[in-house]
Amino acid sequence: MAGVFDAPVVAARVLIVEDDPTVAEVVARYLQREGYQVEAVADGALGLDRALADPPDLVVLDLMVPSLGGLELCRRLRAVAPVPVIMLTARGEEADRIAGLELGADDYVVKPFSPRELTARVRAVLRRATAPPVPAEELAVLTDAGLELDMVAHEARLDGAPVALTAKEFDLLAHLMRHPRRAFRRQELLEAIWGFSYGDTSTVTVHVRRLREKIEVHPSAPRLVCTVRGVGYRFEPSPVEA
Repeated sequence: MAGVFDAPVVAARVLIVEDDPTVAEVVARYLQREGYQVEAVADGALGLDRALADPPDLVVLDLMVPSLGGLELCRRLRAVAPVPVIMLTARGEEADRIAGLELGADDYVVKPFSPRELTARVRAVLRRATAPPVPAEELAVLTDAGLELDMVAHEARLDGAPVALTAKEFDLLAHLMRHPRRAFRRQELLEAIWGFSYGDTSTVTVHVRRLREKIEVHPSAPRLVCTVRGVGYRFEPSPVEA
């Protein structure tokens, strides 16, 4: 049974949008070696057309591709299809990485990178995207004051009004609400929500900030998703009225 949980989803399709032929060839070879079906294109507009015409299971996207930049491609793709996206960025492009995460990208890898690391990230993102249904005992509506998370319908409401959370924002909030007042390190949340046992925890920071903007009355002074200095974050439930 060794290695069975590391196997990629059968026939998972990965679209690589990368204009550097050497990088595209190396990434494609490693992913094909892992059993994935791979297509590579060197143009952003063409990559978007391919992704919309026949959505792949995951897109590996270089931010600096010609004709249509990676950020705009990601924005347009995520507006119409919930395709997981892993960005490839150059070292020092922190603003672009944060912008990509805010557009809904699932992860990023900084160049120069190890093809093995990228392959591991692809495997982890696909594993999260194709996770089995929530066990029956966990199907419930999580509530706190005016905040409701319907785990069956995968819907969020605040004071009765729908809240548009991304899949990762929903999972992050649900995880925190299931463990009220427990402080989680960013690395713990990265592993629990994204499936990464290592990586840049700014992914968590960006998602927490976006989440606060959607559910907190005062995002800069959050009451629900609180920062625990030197640790990470915790969900602070409303006090129980006597």
